[in-house]
Amino acid sequence: MSRWILVVEDEPVLGELLVDNLQLESYHAELVRSGADALTRMEKGGIDLLLLDVMLPGCDGFTVLHRLRQRGDTTPVLILSARSADHDKIRGLELEADDYLTKPFNLRELLLRVDALLRRTNAPKPGADTLSFGGNSIDFRAMRATTWSGEDLELTATEVRLVKLMSAHAGTVVSRKIVVEHLFGSSAPLTVRTLDNVVLRLRKLFERNPAEPKHLHTVRGLGLRFDP
Repeated sequence: MSRWILVVEDEPVLGELLVDNLQLESYHAELVRSGADALTRMEKGGIDLLLLDVMLPGCDGFTVLHRLRQRGDTTPVLILSARSADHDKIRGLELEADDYLTKPFNLRELLLRVDALLRRTNAPKPGADTLSFGGNSIDFRAMRATTWSGEDLELTATEVRLVKLMSAHAGTVVSRKIVVEHLFGSSAPLTVRTLDNVVLRLRKLFERNPAEPKHLHTVRGLGLRFDP
């Protein structure tokens, strides 16, 4: 089944070029030229991936992303931006973008990233909808959890992806590079502090003593290890 991709780009030539090339790759692609139109289209559902320009008239791309995540929309988002500064990339990642590509970009690289995002975020994972460990339980589809203390809470898309990744490799060390690329895309700097903040929050939620974690460990100089 073909995947549906929404292109949000206010430059007509670039927008149409992206749509044409996505269609040549057998994707269904739609084009909107403003942030407001993007939010309206996303409310209708059926979109598997969002290619989101930052510099949009009225409601910019960062605002669109923030509003989507605020209302619980976990659709993968690949930001396309002429802004190449680290603080812009980090802002996008903090808003839970899945990848960030700087303009001008190589079209083939864009298509490879689109393919990787769709495989990573949409591939079915039988038997991986829930997780129980240490008195905690997580429902990945509902993005909700019940902690060992009995607290019911909602998780962010980034938190869910991190726990799901680590549980799939339970007992082994997953390198920081792999974790960062899985959560934030291949263009993210390895020093991005967002990952450390996510780990700290998960420990506060699921560890009985966050200062001495029993489940989510940092292996200095290597990465993370999850022991259920």
